[in-house]
Amino acid sequence: MEGDHAHEVRQAGDAFNHAREMADAVYRTDSRRILATLIRLLGDFDVAEEALHEAFAAAVEQWPRDGVPANPRAWLVSAGRFKAIDSLRRRSRFDASVARLAKELETGISVGSVPGAAGADEAPWGAGPENKVVEDDRLRLIFICCHPALAPEAQAALTLREVCGLTTEEIARAFLTTAPTLAQRIVRAKSKIRSAHIPYEIPSRAELPERLDTVLRVVYLVFNEGYSATSGAAVTRRDLSEEAIRLGRLLLELLPHPEAGGLLALMLLQESRRSARATSDGEIVLLDQQDRSLWNQQLIREGVSLVERSLTSRDFGPYTLQAAIAAVHAQASRATETDWAEIVGLYDALARLEPSPIVELNRAVAVAMREGPQAGLALVDAILDRGELADYHLAHSVRADMCRRLGRGEEARCSYQKALSLALQEPEKRLLKRRLEELL
Repeated sequence: MEGDHAHEVRQAGDAFNHAREMADAVYRTDSRRILATLIRLLGDFDVAEEALHEAFAAAVEQWPRDGVPANPRAWLVSAGRFKAIDSLRRRSRFDASVARLAKELETGISVGSVPGAAGADEAPWGAGPENKVVEDDRLRLIFICCHPALAPEAQAALTLREVCGLTTEEIARAFLTTAPTLAQRIVRAKSKIRSAHIPYEIPSRAELPERLDTVLRVVYLVFNEGYSATSGAAVTRRDLSEEAIRLGRLLLELLPHPEAGGLLALMLLQESRRSARATSDGEIVLLDQQDRSLWNQQLIREGVSLVERSLTSRDFGPYTLQAAIAAVHAQASRATETDWAEIVGLYDALARLEPSPIVELNRAVAVAMREGPQAGLALVDAILDRGELADYHLAHSVRADMCRRLGRGEEARCSYQKALSLALQEPEKRLLKRRLEELL
């Protein structure tokens, strides 16, 4: 009897562990998609976030007993919706408007009058027959977050945090600002949506183009965080870069604009190098040292084709120019065959179209490769003297590398140490420490 009891205890423990592992796995891969659907169904960011966490808590409690459902994401959406209804029912005793919302949700009517609210990822883009159908809550929610009534920096911050799941620290790093500043932007954006009664509805076909620039920027920032993680133990975050590429493909299908094609091309060309960018034990491999036979030629061909089409249109922008730079790298079979003169020319065009200190820094690297480290160092020092990239670790790392190549060891050590003090990603820290050790 004791043996039977022990066996039952082990079985229960195994069931609990399996259910918990499944819940954790679904949270990692699908929680933001579930949140996007709940926001559409419930019409409120905060209510949806609370419902999301309640749904996962219910999963951890019920799945060990009842078994993991065949479609965990649909189960969690349904559970979250009903948890929200229960919560609103309790609050409705004190607030008549909440009672109305609870009744609407019970009858399947979304607060924002969004059609098709019955199932996850199954709502038309607009009511008119001329509008394309978009079957992706996450992409549609990005457009909602990019409503023109919100400040541009708030649009991007809200989308990256609430839709894509980046932390405030990661977003702040992307915007070269502080986490508290970003958190306030997000709070203000949510407040604006509530106070201005911005509807949770699908923008019309005519309204899409005016939101395209911000949406492209958001998708690009998501990809950048996946391509080179701001912090943590890994060089990349594959889930984010793959999600950004998926959204990029949907965007291009929805709005076949040259810059949408340019952004997708840029992401594909950079993603093509993933397998060569780190060793098996997670150490960074720099571009000139990568095994180019590991580069994904299918992604390169697709990316090059897209960038050529965008350039031919003559209606391209900064993403297409960045993609053209990535294409020059991708088409060089060896690092020594890279056409640095063409890359410098493309950076010149990019700097005229969209000037920024990051573009200047990248151009300085290309100039150093074309003309030598002394020419590049003068450009980097000019950027740092303005103070714009004083807290950007890569600016100091680039300066250190140029000083090292010039034999200016003490300056190189100081710049590497500054870069190390600012770096947050563990593989980058290890690389910088190795560079410092090499100078001893």
